[in-house]
Amino acid sequence: MLEKNIETFIGCDSEYNEASLVIFGAPFDSTTSYRPGTRYGSSAIRHESFGLETYSPYQDEDLTDYKIFDHGDLELCFGSSSMALNDIKATTSTILKDNKIPLLIGGEHLVTLGSFEAIFEKYPDVHIIHFDAHTDLRDDYLGAKLSHACVIRRCHDLVGDGKIHQFCIRSGEREEFKFALMHTDLHKFNFDGLDESIAKIKDAPVYFTIDLDCLDPSAFPGTGTPEAGGVTFIELLNAIEKVCKLNIVGADVNELSPMLDASGASTALACKVVRELMLAILKNKNNGGNNNE
Repeated sequence: MLEKNIETFIGCDSEYNEASLVIFGAPFDSTTSYRPGTRYGSSAIRHESFGLETYSPYQDEDLTDYKIFDHGDLELCFGSSSMALNDIKATTSTILKDNKIPLLIGGEHLVTLGSFEAIFEKYPDVHIIHFDAHTDLRDDYLGAKLSHACVIRRCHDLVGDGKIHQFCIRSGEREEFKFALMHTDLHKFNFDGLDESIAKIKDAPVYFTIDLDCLDPSAFPGTGTPEAGGVTFIELLNAIEKVCKLNIVGADVNELSPMLDASGASTALACKVVRELMLAILKNKNNGGNNNE
C-alpha cells in the first residue's frame, strides 16, 4: 500500500491530537530591509533536516522519544503584513487552545509578532527572551510600523517595561539603544547577564525568539542582514539549554535565507538549532519542570 508523501521535519510526524509541541512555518519576507529570501527558510529547514539524526549527542535526547506535530508552512499573503500576521496569530491561538506549545519557523522576524499576540492574550504576564544581532526597536522603518526592524518595539507595545530581555545585540540606531536603556533588559554582543535575567524571570511564562543572525556570519552567512561579531553555535546551544529550563510557552526561529549560502551550511546549522530547541523545551517539560498549562 502506498502512503501519501508529506514532508515533515525529521522525527516530527506524530498526529496532532497526541503531540505536545507543534511546529509550523511562516514563509514571509515582505518587509525585509536588506537581502530578501527568508520566505524560503522554513521549507529549506524542513527539507534539509533529513541530513540530521533525530538523536542529539549534546543533550542525550531523541526527537522520536517525544510527540511532535509538523503542520507545514502557512499560505500567507505576501502583499499584506497585517493579513499575514493575523493568519499566524490564528494558527498559534489554535495550538494554545489545545494546550500545546507552538514553535514558529520563519521567515523574517516580523512573523514573531503574530505568534506573540496570541501568546500575550493567553499569558498577559509573559516575558520575552530575544536573541538577535539587531535591537528591532525602531518605532517605524521608512514609515512602516510593521517591519522586521520594529518587531520587538511592537511586542513592547503589548507587554510594557521590564518584560523583554535581549542578548547578542550589536546593531541598531542610537535611539533604539536609548529606548532599551529605559524600557528593556538589553545585553550587547553576547550572553553575558543571561543567568541573572533567568533568575529574575523565575516561574513566569516565557516566549523565546531566536533570530539566527545572533550568530557570527563566519558560522551563519545565510541571512539577510549579517553582522560581524556574533556568537558561536556552541555558545548559542548552551544559551538555549539555559533558557529552556524556564516556563517556555512559545518560541520561534527565524531569518534564515538559504539561497544566500550556496554551501548549505547555514541551513544545516538552522536545522540543528531547531532540533536542539525542541529537545530542550520537551526535556524540561518531560522532567517535571515548568509547562505551558
